[in-house]
Formats: sequence, structure tokens, C-alpha cells
Amino acid sequence: MPQVTNLRLLFHSSFPLLSPLKPSLSLSKSKRHHSLFTVLSFKRHRKVPPQSPNLVRRNNSTLRESKGMDKGVPMEETTTVGFNKRRAEGRDNSDRPLKTLQLKVRTLNPANTISYVQGLQRFCTEHKIKLSKIDHIFLSRVCSETAGGLPGLLLTLAGIGEEGMSVNVWGPSDMKYLVDAMRSFIPNAAMVHTRSFGPTLSNVAAIPGSSKFPDPIVLIDDEVVKISAIILQPSCFEGSQHVNEEPVMQNASEKGLEGRIDHVSKPLSPNRKTGSAIKPGDMSVIYVCELPEIKGKFDPAKAMALGLKPGPKYRELQLGNSVKSDRQNIMVHPSDVMGPSVPGPIVFLVDCPTESHLEELLSIQSLSSYYADHSGNPTDGAKTVTCIIHLSPASVIGSSNYQRWMERFGSAQHILAGHEMRNVEIPILKSSARIAARLNYLCPQFFPAPGFWSLQQLNYSASDSIAPSEGPVSKLCERVSAENLLKFTLRPYAHLGLDRACIPCTMAPSKIIEELLSEIPEIEDAAQHVSQFWHRSSETVETTLMQDNDVVVEEPWLNENNLPSCLDNIRRDDLEIVLLGTGSSQPSKYRNVSSVYINLFSKGSLLLDCGEGTLGQLKRRYGVEGADNAVRGLRCIWISHIHADHHTGLARILALRRNLLEGVPHEPILVVGPRQLKKYLDAYQRLEDLNMQFLDCKHTTESSWDSFEGIAESKDCSSPGSPINAEYMNKTNSDGPVGQSTDCTLFARGSRMQSYWKRPGGQVDNTVALLLKSLKKVLGEAGLEVLLSFNVVHCPQAFGVMLKAAERINGVGKVIPGWKIVYSGDTRPCPELIEASCGATVLIHEATFEDSMHQEAVARNHSTTKEAVEVGNSAGVYRIILTHFSQRYPKIPIFDETHMHKTCIAFDMMSVNIADLPVLPKVLPYLKLLFQNEMIVDESDDVLDAATAAS
Repeated sequence: MPQVTNLRLLFHSSFPLLSPLKPSLSLSKSKRHHSLFTVLSFKRHRKVPPQSPNLVRRNNSTLRESKGMDKGVPMEETTTVGFNKRRAEGRDNSDRPLKTLQLKVRTLNPANTISYVQGLQRFCTEHKIKLSKIDHIFLSRVCSETAGGLPGLLLTLAGIGEEGMSVNVWGPSDMKYLVDAMRSFIPNAAMVHTRSFGPTLSNVAAIPGSSKFPDPIVLIDDEVVKISAIILQPSCFEGSQHVNEEPVMQNASEKGLEGRIDHVSKPLSPNRKTGSAIKPGDMSVIYVCELPEIKGKFDPAKAMALGLKPGPKYRELQLGNSVKSDRQNIMVHPSDVMGPSVPGPIVFLVDCPTESHLEELLSIQSLSSYYADHSGNPTDGAKTVTCIIHLSPASVIGSSNYQRWMERFGSAQHILAGHEMRNVEIPILKSSARIAARLNYLCPQFFPAPGFWSLQQLNYSASDSIAPSEGPVSKLCERVSAENLLKFTLRPYAHLGLDRACIPCTMAPSKIIEELLSEIPEIEDAAQHVSQFWHRSSETVETTLMQDNDVVVEEPWLNENNLPSCLDNIRRDDLEIVLLGTGSSQPSKYRNVSSVYINLFSKGSLLLDCGEGTLGQLKRRYGVEGADNAVRGLRCIWISHIHADHHTGLARILALRRNLLEGVPHEPILVVGPRQLKKYLDAYQRLEDLNMQFLDCKHTTESSWDSFEGIAESKDCSSPGSPINAEYMNKTNSDGPVGQSTDCTLFARGSRMQSYWKRPGGQVDNTVALLLKSLKKVLGEAGLEVLLSFNVVHCPQAFGVMLKAAERINGVGKVIPGWKIVYSGDTRPCPELIEASCGATVLIHEATFEDSMHQEAVARNHSTTKEAVEVGNSAGVYRIILTHFSQRYPKIPIFDETHMHKTCIAFDMMSVNIADLPVLPKVLPYLKLLFQNEMIVDESDDVLDAATAAS
């Protein structure tokens, strides 16, 4: 039998690097509402051919954001700015994979089982885990909670190596709806090889006497592992039995995305009592992983006594074959010379999400062969379960019925990995947490303490979170709560059991700061200098009382020259900009992908872009309860374009909001985005309700708003009455520095680039008018006057957005103009962006590349740092925040300070209160000091190990 050299099992954001000679089971658990994942892998040694790092760098990003550009792609240029026209129109050949991605084929076909895919990429990068070693992904349920990170993971795998990689994705039959949804933004000819099983969803008539699904469905059965699936559905549903046969794998290279689903099932019947059909997402799966038995030890003395000479016959006996004795006229059987075999370990992964599923779980007859008797000993012919991983929530695990069911497995080790608070104070992304602690020490005003710090004084125990609701717990039923990087060793057999050696300890901020002061002694003085920015004019500070009698501090720099009038008597509870994700393309160790949280405090909040892991970032910033409150308070979510790093966290946020507001009167949230996003959301809502309404970005452009207000023809963008140009054309603008004409900056009026992007907005029909009316109401309740989308130069249907607050009246009756925020999305510098940004209070602009990489920025339709600053200067912007940095800059990008007098660099979880805008650029030199010893690495280095390990 081939030697099994690596066995591991993990949960959510924990993928420990294990010794290649020490099989083990590894567990990790994170915050409530964070999804868990489980990986069970069986590895054998293999030689890996070296691969050119240059090749990896060239191919890594072609699919995730289509960042490369084929040789010879024509450029459209003006005198100062160029862009990739074919890419902007969606015709760039690099937007498509070179060929259909093939499944990895290995001699042993090792299996890696992932039950939940959330936060996987950042954790793997953190711990140098090779994503290229993932061959199979097994979903225990199909919903945003379990599969929210799947699209990003597939895109990353597709960019590894010269030809990319793909994996088998297994799950219940409703996985079809997820695949259909992903088709809207994942290239059609690559990436997804799905293997679905169980009952299909159908509204056919009930079949009298139909049974449920008692027999396990065997998915993988080879010399290394047998993996079976048992369908678990709510007890109110009954259906026809699945076809009990192994799935037939299709040739992935011959079919597109829509042709890669293998169903092993027959239609599912509706509920016989109510006539209602089972809903997508209702099905759950129990996975049973069984390892082969461990053969007994060969006894050479017994072999010699039976007349065998040392040689090939010894090997045959060890393989289980009988041989003839060399000296005696007898047959020697393996049992004559081998010690007793040890049954192979058996692992269960149980995801029982509701009490209704629990009723079904208790009635599954196929599990009876694993039950022990009342004394805890296996019954005759029963198999002994080594370990059971419970992915079920605490509310289910704590029920008396579930507790009694657990006791039926005798001495099995139970690991409770449901959604709990136990380890919330121990960050699993330690590198990111370490950076956050350092930034917090330097400037706590812009970098507040992470949300999990507030919980470090709390002592969560297993008894606090999960306890039986009634009756004593059997001593035979050994249970532990999962901890991050907890392991359960399966082989070698002598080490069978829990291994806590890799469990991370609580990160003490004081220890991190001690290390920082030792590394950079001058940072202590720097922190004191930064704090003086807030105390320099403390004698001028005034206070006002809020309705709840809390004191609101009016900031001391209000008498500074050139202060925009919108900041006059500004309150700290008016606006806060939180940069949740500041990286591009894919999540990395230090920067998540794009998302900006606009916190309007009591008036609600908005999200501008919602990349993968946005919910996790909210939890890191505000804590678990704070993140829940933030999601509840969302008024609108705006998405700039269809690239995956800007929207794949959306479904998880929407599903959580639906759950949090269940039973509470509320309106569906408005999602504003490009029309391709609607295709994704419409397809996804067949899987689970997202409780949202969709409005195309083109219907929130200036011309569409004009049509909505009853204007027959769109106003010319250069007319004095244009809402985005009124301040721009006013040379005596009172809300900021004097505006400048684009004639003398980046663009000339009437240039090819400008006229190419002057397109009419969408026509406003009755349906759109109702949505615009709803949006206008939402904006009014949030204290906003305008949400205006505008075309930018990146890819088809790419947009930027402008938010304008309503006017307010101060204590003496003076009318104060509202602040104005502009978010560029991904773009080359373009006139629409400059015009929309005219006189803005804050411009949040992408700066993917350093200044020396101008040609690459042009090829990929992104901006350099200097170009982003020039856009802000041309538009007379008060403050510029740069974001969306290439992951080649892991901590801080390269920039020229001479251009940054009104600019600051964004970091994940950076929180900028509008009252602190005057001091924002002053912090930049100190941030550079904090990272003075950091090295610049290529953006693909995070996945370089994975690429070079691919066979």
C-alpha cells in the first residue's frame, strides 16, 4: 500500500504547515458569523520541477482582474495620458485564459476536503500554505456562509503557473445555482469542475411511500481514503432516493462552465404535507472520511519457523497474499506471520444547521453501523469513529437530542467548531493584527484599536458557549471546543489524539509595542509628535451637547487658512471613512481587497465596493457585535465594476443583513452596480434570498437623474448649471481651493479620450423611476443630497461615484454647505473623474502602481501614485486618500513626498473622521518612518510558493 505521509484537517482560516511525515488533523475556529472550513488532505512525497519566477509573475493575474496586456495591443493616447482601449472595451486578449484549465492529475489522486471556504486565501498566505495542493473542495452546504470565498479562490488557482489550475468542487445538487451565478464574472471556458450529488430540486408531485436518503453516496474510494456523503435535509421534506452509483466524471476540456456539473440524483419531491418544494440551500451534508486499516507488524521469526527464506515472499505476505513455504509443503497465509491489524481512523464532519435538520439526523439508519452500545463499546460489526467535527451552531449542539446523539458514538473525540465567541480575542491573521497594533500606537485617531481587543479581558469557555440543555453529560462522550490551529493526529497511530502545540496565544499589544520601540526607538517621539496635532490648540476647543448628552468636541484647527467651509463647526458624528480593504487583485497578508465603509453614525452607512472578506474586516474593526450593527445600518451598497476583487463579499453581507433583520420591519437594501452584477445577484438569489433591490449604475448618472427630475434632455457637462460642474467652473469657489480647468492639466477639451467616454446615461422608465425614488428617500434619510455615478476608464461598465451631503445650519443660523466625497473605483485618469471631483472634500483614488510603472498602469488601465495626486490637484480637492495598491507593496507603497502635501496613504481599517481631515497629510511622514525597514516584494510573491510547487 502507498505510504500516506501527510493528513490534515482544518477549520476556517487555519491551514497549518505540517510535517510531511506526521499525519494530523488540524482545527481552527474563528468569530461568530465567520464561516468555517475543513480540509482533510492525504499527501505523498513528490518531486516538484523548478519554475521560473518570471513566468509566475507574468501569468498570475491574467484571470482575477485581467491585468496583463498582450504584446501589440494598441494604445489610445492623448498628449499626456494613455489607456488600453481594447481592455476598456472588454476586448483585451489577456482578459481570457490561454486555454481551458485542466484538473490536476496525480498518481494517487489525493483528496483535500474543504467544507467552508471563507478567509482561506489570506490565511494560506499568512502561513505560507500552497494553494496549489488543493485538489478537491467539498461544500457541506451551498450558501454565502460556506462558499463566499470560492470565486476568489478559483480565480487565484487559475492564475498559478504557466497554464493555471483547477479543482474539483463537490456539493449537494443546489450547487448548480452557485455555478450559474459565478458564470457572470468568471471566464466561461475555465476554472470550475463541479461534481454535485444528492436530490435535484423539482416541483414534481409527491411520490407516495418515497423514502429519504439513507445510504451514503461514495465520492472517492481509493487506496488512501474513502469519502462518502450523507444528505441531510429539513425533516419536513421527503423525496425520492438518489441513484446509488459513483459519479461519472466528464472531460472538463470538452465542456464550458455550464457543462461541468455531474448530477448523481433523481428529482426531489415536494413536501407531501404542505405541497411546498424544498428550497435551494436547505440541504446539508455529512461527510464520512475513512482511512484503510493499519496492517499488523510482520514477524520474521514466525516466517522462518514456517520454512520461509528471507526474500520476495516476505513482501507478498505483507501485501496480503499467501505464499508456499520454501522448506515445508504448506501454504503460509498473512495471518500466520502478521500481527493484528488496527482499524483505520474514521472522521465525521457534521453540519446540522437547524433543529429541523436535527430531526432528520436522528432518523438516519446508515449511521447505526457506527453507534456504540450503552457502555460505550462498539456493537458487533460496528465501526469505531475516531473523531467527529461538529460544524453545527451552538444552539443546535446544545439541545438535549443532539447531546444524546453525540453519546451514541462511544469514545469518539468530539470537537465543537460551531459559530462561537470563544477565540474571538485571538486574531488568526497575526501579521495584519501586528501592523494594526503598530499603527494604533503611532496614531490611534486614524487607527483605532481593533475590535477584538475589547474582548481580551473576557474569558469564554466551552461551558459558557455550548452546554447541554438538560441532563448530565456522559463521561464517555469526550468533547472539546475548537481552537485556532488545534490538531488531531491520526497517524502515526502511536500519536493518535489532540495536539495543541500550534494553538496561537493571545497577542498582547504591549509586547508588540515593546518590539516596535526596540526596532525603531525614534517611533516613541514620533507618536508624541502625532498626538500634538490634536492638542496643539486645545485652548480653542469648544463643545456642544448631543441629544443623548454625550459631549461632542469641535476640533481645534477650524481657524486654519484654506479650510473648506463644509468643515465649519463640523461634528465628529457627521462622517467617518473606514478603509476596510486597500489592496488590489486578491487578498494578501496585510491588505484585503477593495471596500470603503462610509459611516454616517445615527443616519446609517454605505459601502463603496465589497470585495471578498469585507465582513471579516468589519469584525476586525468593530468587533462581532459592532459589525452586526454596521450591517444592520447599511442604507445602500455601491459597486464600481464587475471584477471579483470589488464585489465577491457582497452576497455574504446581504445574507447576514437579511438574517439580522428577520422579523424586524425593514426595506430591502439598494445595491447600485454595473448591469453584469445584476446577472450574478439574480442567479444567486435562486440559491438564497438576499433581500435587496438592484439599480444599474448608469441610472444614477447625471443624465438619468436629470430625466428623473423631469428634464427632457441631459444637460451638457460643461454648462454652469451642471451639478458636478457648478463649483468647478466657479473661480471663487468658497468650499475649497480655486478650481482649475482641465485645459491646462491632464486633458484637452474634445480629445479622443474624453469624447470616447461621453456617453448618455440610461433611460428612466417606470421601474427605474421607482428605484430612483427609493434611492432618493434613502439618501435623504442618510443626510445625503446626491449619489452620482460617472463613467471611468478601466473595463466595460466601470464607474466612479460622488456623494454630496445636504446643507446644514449651525448654531447661529448660518447655512453650511455639505461635504463631498468622490471614489474613483479602478481607472486611468480621465476628465469625468476630474469634473466629478471638482471642489471635493475628499477624493479616494486608486493608486495601483508606483510612478516608475507608468506603462504597466496604462496597459492595465490603472493609475500611478503621481497621476492620482494630479487628478486631485486638477480638481481642487481638499484631501486625497490613495488606495487599491498592488500587492507587490505589502505594507506601504513607494511614493514621492513632494507631491503629497494634501494626500495620505490608506491602510486596512484606517478610519478617517471628517473633523480630522486637516491633520491627515501631516501623518504621512510618520507612517513612512514606521515602515522604514520594510522591503518591497512583487505582487505575486504571496502565491509564488504555490506556483513553484505545482506539478
